[in-house]
Amino acid sequence: MTLWTDLAGLDYTVRHVDVGHWSTRVLECGAGEPFVLMHGTGGHLEAFTRNLRALSAKYRVIAYDYPGHGWTTTSTKDLEIEDYIDHLVGLLDVLGLERVHLSGESLGGWVAVKFAARYPERVGRLVLNTPGGTMATPEVMERIRSLSQAAADDPSEERIRARLSWLMADPAASVTDELVAIRRGVYSRPGFAESMRHILCLQDPEIRRRNLVTDEELAAITAPTLVVWTSDDPSGPAKAGLDMAERIPAGEFRLIKNAGHWPQWEQQEEFDSIALEFLGRDR
Repeated sequence: MTLWTDLAGLDYTVRHVDVGHWSTRVLECGAGEPFVLMHGTGGHLEAFTRNLRALSAKYRVIAYDYPGHGWTTTSTKDLEIEDYIDHLVGLLDVLGLERVHLSGESLGGWVAVKFAARYPERVGRLVLNTPGGTMATPEVMERIRSLSQAAADDPSEERIRARLSWLMADPAASVTDELVAIRRGVYSRPGFAESMRHILCLQDPEIRRRNLVTDEELAAITAPTLVVWTSDDPSGPAKAGLDMAERIPAGEFRLIKNAGHWPQWEQQEEFDSIALEFLGRDR
């Protein structure tokens, strides 16, 4: 299965839109209520290509590259959660979207939680898959930092594959040659190694501490929220997701087995089924 097979027969667009000074890469597919997909640290919108067919059959799916990430403008300054929130607000305004559903993976979940707490009127439902923002585990932070920066400094197949393998429960099956090639293209961009240093500021203990999700923010989320964790997530135990779900007033928890940090990729059919059932419930 390749990315082009995933997208075969689908009508979609990929373009750049200006959000402030960020030339932002955006993919759109489908029609209906808008559903925004948000990737993780050092990632790019291709993290969700396997999900487009099922999700776009019911929703207007929008995936995008964050500031400093993917094929969006690289960054020359540190990027904290506030920067990602401001960018998301700007992107929704540029696209003319007042209210959306959000699905965030890892860093994307972290941003989605903070966004939903601050702008409850702009969020319908939240799907959070292995979301970040509640933990500051030194060995995990160092692993993310070292693997990510090494891959950006030397975007060889070996280093890129090592970074992607950290995400997966079954790297042999999930880290495809095509995924490696896509990420090598991104990480080989001029200026991307510097951009990665600014992306990774959230792995610095002091910076991370001031950006963490608070219990008050979780309590302020009014949107129905599904927290998805996995059996083999390298960022932390499933209890972290369960605790998050319990602190959100309309939160619930689901566990996906045989997946790591990308359940939407490794267990695509199960993830899509869970997300569509949750989004489709009576309001």
